[in-house]
Amino acid sequence: MSKLPVVSAQKVVKALSNIGYDFDHQTGSHIILRHKDPPHRRLTIPKHKEIAKGTLRAIIKEAGLTVNDFVKLL
Repeated sequence: MSKLPVVSAQKVVKALSNIGYDFDHQTGSHIILRHKDPPHRRLTIPKHKEIAKGTLRAIIKEAGLTVNDFVKLL
């Protein structure tokens, strides 16, 4: 298992946009991303300078990626 990087919300949004996630809307301090293609998965990213490791791992899992795949997107 690869080590998780320390990343900001902006880096996560940019990395996920490379695999088809677009900005949908923002509610408070949470950015909502939506996938272009069906089934139009939605991801919620907290807008923080550093995303907590457990939260980042959950986001990666919900996106259907492995940690190594995510690190390559950065």
